[in-house]
Amino acid sequence: MITARELARDVLVRVEDGAYSNLVLPELLRRTGLSSRDRAFVTELVYGTLRARRRLDDRLATHLRRPLDALDPPVRAALRLGAYQLEAGVAPHAAVGETVEVTPPRARGFVNGVLRALAATGPPFPEQHRPGVALSYPDWIVDRLTRDLGADEARAALEAQNEAPVLTLRPNPRRTTPAALVAELTAAGASVVPGRLVTDAVGVRGAGDTAALAVVHEGRATPQDEASQAVVTLLDAQPGDRVLDVAAAPGGKATGVGERVGDDGLVVAADIHPGRLRLVADAARRLGLTTVRSVLADGRRLPVRDDGVDRVLVDAPCSGLGVLRRRPEARWRVGEPSPDLVDLQTALVLTAAPAVRPGGQLLYSVCTLTRAETTGVAARVLSALGDTFAVLDPPPAPWRPWGPGALLLPHDANTDGMFVLSLRRVPGAAGTGR
Repeated sequence: MITARELARDVLVRVEDGAYSNLVLPELLRRTGLSSRDRAFVTELVYGTLRARRRLDDRLATHLRRPLDALDPPVRAALRLGAYQLEAGVAPHAAVGETVEVTPPRARGFVNGVLRALAATGPPFPEQHRPGVALSYPDWIVDRLTRDLGADEARAALEAQNEAPVLTLRPNPRRTTPAALVAELTAAGASVVPGRLVTDAVGVRGAGDTAALAVVHEGRATPQDEASQAVVTLLDAQPGDRVLDVAAAPGGKATGVGERVGDDGLVVAADIHPGRLRLVADAARRLGLTTVRSVLADGRRLPVRDDGVDRVLVDAPCSGLGVLRRRPEARWRVGEPSPDLVDLQTALVLTAAPAVRPGGQLLYSVCTLTRAETTGVAARVLSALGDTFAVLDPPPAPWRPWGPGALLLPHDANTDGMFVLSLRRVPGAAGTGR
């Protein structure tokens, strides 16, 4: 049977080859007979190693005669695993010896020598003074957030995203209540914590494989970070409302809105990617939502008539710098937000705006923290819309006013980072045009 460290090594190799850790890790775990304790250990090894990669590589480099990138992927993964275990306080004999056992035979002597040399230097390891190395992020992320948020807030946000996130569930009011969901999870041995942003949100620890939870696959709850649940709350869809969700895949917010509008409402979930759009339909079926309709459409050319919906949600594609704790490898894959990305975000809002009926609401949200994608887009949108839309008051603390909108930093409420701009269509104002 495969061991915990073998599985962790395999996941790291797959992620380096382009896989997503949040998909490949649960998939491989389901194929094993590992105990719940070992499954938790694998999860910690994988996510911890991915988050700490730059710091680990910096330490390993002092004991290597050639670049780490020149090594075979399984060897590189083994070295990082061993280095992470040493940093995390695993006994050196286990961190080194057990990791050597999962190294390709031809490289075991090499890995043993490097890890033993590293173990001789810590823990505690010598302090690393460069913020990008110490926090284990690309320099551009540290520099950009320091410039946009200030040094103290940027560091706090980056440190928060190096912590393991709590699994948060959104109860499906059609099939359960928050109290019943808490009781069911507690009876199954999970530890439950209340939400801080959304009253009905249920935080869970020790629940194991999310997809295997009965409350999830039977449609009583949906895994969704509390910041995303808060976006749905701020949209404030009412029973019977017609709602347009632009760039809706994979459907977390669209189905959350669908649970609110009920059988007399309608949610048009539009997305340009057919494969991801299927995820919206699958989520709606799992939750028993017949009023969530998936529509294949480019958000810049929407098949929706003017004044046709009560509310519009534009949860736009973004650089994702607010969700790096859930997607630890993304920090090594994303680049600085380009002008084209900001143009797209602006265009999605301006294209969707005419669909809002007079008196209706438009909400722009992004799970990122850069000024270009938050206050920058907000300024462009408000300039283009003129007096046809009014800015609504920002939500209360822990949200913080951010330009005309509001920003939630990861350390404000132990959630993903999120920006929102909420607008109301002014009755009687001139048409917005497309």
